[in-house]
Amino acid sequence: MPPDRINDRTLFDAVIIGGGVIGCAIARRLTLDGWRVILLEKAHDILDGASKGNSAILHTGFDAPPGSLEARCMAAGYAEYLEIHKKLGLPLIRSGALVLAWSDEEEARLPALMDQARENAVDNLSLLSAAETRKLEPGLSTAVRASFRVPGEYLIDPWSAPHAYLLQAIANKAVLLRDCEVTGGHYDNGQWRLDTSQGVIGGKIVINATGLYADIVDDRLLGKHDFTIHPRKGQFIVYDKPAASLASHILLPVPSPTTKGIVVCRTAFGNLLVGPTAEEQDDRQNAALVPETLAALRQRGEEILPGLAHEDVTAIYAGLRPASEFKDYQIHARAGQNYVTVGGIRSTGLSSALGVARHVQALCEGFDQDRQPLADPLWPQVGNLVDDRDDKRPRDWQCPGNDGIICHCELVTRREIEAVLSDPLAPQSLAGLKRRTRVTMGRCQGFYCSSALAKLTKGRLKHPMAEGDSEDKAGVDRVGND
Repeated sequence: MPPDRINDRTLFDAVIIGGGVIGCAIARRLTLDGWRVILLEKAHDILDGASKGNSAILHTGFDAPPGSLEARCMAAGYAEYLEIHKKLGLPLIRSGALVLAWSDEEEARLPALMDQARENAVDNLSLLSAAETRKLEPGLSTAVRASFRVPGEYLIDPWSAPHAYLLQAIANKAVLLRDCEVTGGHYDNGQWRLDTSQGVIGGKIVINATGLYADIVDDRLLGKHDFTIHPRKGQFIVYDKPAASLASHILLPVPSPTTKGIVVCRTAFGNLLVGPTAEEQDDRQNAALVPETLAALRQRGEEILPGLAHEDVTAIYAGLRPASEFKDYQIHARAGQNYVTVGGIRSTGLSSALGVARHVQALCEGFDQDRQPLADPLWPQVGNLVDDRDDKRPRDWQCPGNDGIICHCELVTRREIEAVLSDPLAPQSLAGLKRRTRVTMGRCQGFYCSSALAKLTKGRLKHPMAEGDSEDKAGVDRVGND
């Protein structure tokens, strides 16, 4: 159903609020299971909240609390991504991870962390001495004491995955409304009537997947909330592509009780990333970059990989994670109101999204919704943005008829941009276009291609760029990287 044909008499089986990776995955799951789905996103484009800033790792969940909902969803999400990624054209770059100990205390904690991983059914682990660790990663500081290896960790594209999930939902008749904020609503006689900035939307079930605003939306619709979101800011540094040769594994610290700590890893796009920090704040919108914090982050990166001292920084960015006062995910079903809240996902949403979607689908089945899964669903593919030795698919710039390269730093062709601007998820802003194509995200940050891009997109973005624009000013969309 086209969005312009929706009115206050239209009734959907499920209304999903929030177009982050979790909302997109839920929309896909319910659509494939035969539900009539609409997804509402208050921003110009999807992935405009917590999902736009992360480190792009597909985690095994080895370090999740055993028995937790997070652990179960991560295991299920990881397995489903491995199952479907080729059918959706999604990248999967094997790197493995090393959990590094830098002190006697951290070294002593490694066996317990390995036992925790085994409780989470991640058991192909190797405890390594300092010499064995540095044999695998010669660029590491000589201060490393020991490590263990988790071979099943992967690098992925953080944005092509949720785009693919929602594109598949839309291809199979789901509906997306952007610039659509839910301001209130009520439940009566088995139906929800949601007040939005685009009119009344009706549905049998409501799923609140609004991330940083989950408690606020619960208040608007239920008059109460079971948890409170405490935004946790993470700042990142992204080095130029030559730095990626310094490390082949994902380099992880021994986690603390409050954070997984600073990660150093390659990205799916050929850069090297250091981050995130973990900074509590009240602001749910702005993730300000702090020079002093970034300087300390860069120093920590160089302590881990001394060779980074000689590498150039391509970009810096920050994102907000929707943490709550609870360590585990906060997913609550209210059968008497046909309502599910999905909150407190924090930093593992990219890895767990498909698992969360299956968990939510099972909860919704408890509302007596009997649906017939699609017999032969469509499987659209997203374009390949990855140059990696393990990913043998060609990039569009390597294929004939691409109409030339617009962004030379990231090798983005005119044909790729045109295809994205014409598909069912066509971006409405420069930030959305960047997440779909990586245009302006390279070393020059749009300095050379912005003028040509402004001409190419003139009249095609709801929020147009001016010639010479290279980025939005929030500092959070500059590079693609959970």
